[in-house]
Amino acid sequence: MMRGNQSAMTDFILLGFSNFPKMQFLLFVVILIIYLIILVGNMVIVFIITLEQSLHIPMYLFLRILSISETCFSGTIVPKMLVILSTDHKTISFAGCVVQMYFILFLGVTECFLLCAMAYDRYVAICNPLHYPVLMSKAVVTNLTAGSVISGSVIAMIQTPWVFSFPFCGHNEINHLFCETPPVLEIVCGDTSVFEIYACVGTISVVMLPFLMILLSYTRILYTIMKMSSTAGRQKAFSTCASHLTSVTLFYGPGNLLYLQPKASYTAETKELLSLAYTLLTPLLNPLIYSLRSSEMKGALKKILRRKLFSPKL
Repeated sequence: MMRGNQSAMTDFILLGFSNFPKMQFLLFVVILIIYLIILVGNMVIVFIITLEQSLHIPMYLFLRILSISETCFSGTIVPKMLVILSTDHKTISFAGCVVQMYFILFLGVTECFLLCAMAYDRYVAICNPLHYPVLMSKAVVTNLTAGSVISGSVIAMIQTPWVFSFPFCGHNEINHLFCETPPVLEIVCGDTSVFEIYACVGTISVVMLPFLMILLSYTRILYTIMKMSSTAGRQKAFSTCASHLTSVTLFYGPGNLLYLQPKASYTAETKELLSLAYTLLTPLLNPLIYSLRSSEMKGALKKILRRKLFSPKL
């Protein structure tokens, strides 16, 4: 069925910015600047963590994978946005739409589980510090990272072909910024009831369950912190969690508003703004959150710069 659709439907038209014809150039400039900051900010984090041995601990190893994932997520979506804004070429090929949806699902699900793994790391560090070397060993970190990536890949491999197996009946205008599952399903003319049941179960399994596990971890963390007698100890424990909590809020906030609100309340403009929020806002702010709040990251950057700039050349 997917092959038949591909022969009948050669491309799709993305209508996401059609309501703002006079703002095309301004949107292009703003999104381009944000995208460049995302690339530089996240790659600086990857660079610092890779070069500084003192940061080769679970929390920062997870952060490195998260930064790579967010860079790839933005790269899957933003370049096509910039082409649409800067030219009259509003189309995306059938194959391009399939690939874009696959990577949106793959990277989005991967990030859900990575954030959950980071919450577990903070839980072990604060609630079970004596067992931390065993519970967060190199093998455990590798398995958690691999599990996150494999989960994202499996979900994407199941869902993407299923969506594009439905007939489109000649409708090729997607009222969205990119090829995401809900707006693509809106132009399907077949029966999608079974898929919608799967999507509901899948959302609970791969989005809400990790989120509930994060909440559970931080409930236990908060309880442990409040039992600490030392004010300095409580402040240090809170500071190690603040960056991750902010990332979780940025990631889940716009997504939950978009996917969990009643469908009747959807407007095209609301969906576009919320989509831009989780496409650009989280990857943009995460490098600032982790670099500005982490004394270890700032110290590591200073050490790297001293080595590179002031070390004697042989």
